[in-house]
Amino acid sequence: MASLQSSTCLSSSCSSSSRINAAVHVPKLIPFSLPKIPTTRKLVIEELNGFTTPIIPIDKNDSTKKIFDESYNSSTTSKATIQLYAVLEAVADRIEMHDNIGQQRQNWNTLLLNSTNMITLTATTMAGIAAVTSGADDSLLVLKLSAAVLFSAATGLSLVMNKIQPSQLAEEQRNATRLFKQLQTQIKTAIALRNPTQVDVKDAMEKVLALDKAYPLPLLGAMLDKFPSKYEPAAWWPSTLFQKKMSDRKVMQYSKKTNGWSEELEMELREVIEVVKNKDFEDYERLGNLVLKINKILAISGPLLTGIAAMGSAFVGNGSWAAIVPVMAGALATAINAFEHGGQVGMVFEMYRYCGGFFQLIENDIEATLEENDLERRENGELFEMKVAVQLGRSLSQLRELATKSTSSRIEGFAIDEFASKLF
Repeated sequence: MASLQSSTCLSSSCSSSSRINAAVHVPKLIPFSLPKIPTTRKLVIEELNGFTTPIIPIDKNDSTKKIFDESYNSSTTSKATIQLYAVLEAVADRIEMHDNIGQQRQNWNTLLLNSTNMITLTATTMAGIAAVTSGADDSLLVLKLSAAVLFSAATGLSLVMNKIQPSQLAEEQRNATRLFKQLQTQIKTAIALRNPTQVDVKDAMEKVLALDKAYPLPLLGAMLDKFPSKYEPAAWWPSTLFQKKMSDRKVMQYSKKTNGWSEELEMELREVIEVVKNKDFEDYERLGNLVLKINKILAISGPLLTGIAAMGSAFVGNGSWAAIVPVMAGALATAINAFEHGGQVGMVFEMYRYCGGFFQLIENDIEATLEENDLERRENGELFEMKVAVQLGRSLSQLRELATKSTSSRIEGFAIDEFASKLF
């Protein structure tokens, strides 16, 4: 009887252990794994890690679905943010347009310069050959007419090229591309750091329109004057950007909330303005006027010489002196065109215009900031100082050293021998 009970217990224990083992080894028999239901926390983590396509939870829990719908509902985006994104799209399109047109106008400069010089040199060669030709009158007439026609064509091309200044046009588009990229970054920063308002939208649109006016795309009717009466710096910011209340300036009190400002910082920035106006801006104004005069002389001399060569080629064969005029005029015209457009004098003038506008923008920005009486409405003083230093290519210590030198030079009565900018 005892043996029967023991065998019964053994059999029951064996069967129970086999059942346990079967339960333990069941997952090995299943060829696939069941999908895990993602939780809301995991969904948020995956979104923060950069997933572009959200993973929708499998369960239909009402609370989870509500959180998901609120996270992706476009109606929660403010109207100002949507408008700023629309402006951002327009700015991106402007960048592409100016970049493409700038490359095209750079190609114009190369092709027109090579064509004009090749035509001028060919006409000069024909005039020289006609001068030494002692054959029939028909051959001499053909050479003279060919030289005259080619010189006339070179004159027309030179007039068109000097009028539009392709190298200057290309530089305008490069500057516009850079400034639109800067505006694009500013708009993205405004969207990322705070909730945009209608004021941000208005400012962005005004800046876009001001850039369109400063650097127009079409040539006919809207092209900038390439030969103004005097040097004027470029202005690509809205006229209302720096309109502040400049009357009844109050004495600042720095005892409580100063927003990063101090009397020492204000004095430092005023000294920086003086250096920018008296050194950097005046230097670029002088150079701009000089390059403008040189460009005017070259633009007149090239077509004038090819025109003289065209008329002089009609008298080739009537004496040795008659052949000298078209040959010398054609050679000089080629050299002048190569110096003017190969050296891109128009581009240099536009670069000086941009640099003058850059210094004027810094000056206006500092003055408008300092004229704001409410310190809390100003940009943070330490941040503003850092931005000015970076724009001028200096560190904070170098900017303060420059202000100290400016103060000492004014007190001691000598001119400072250092420019504010280390970039240009």
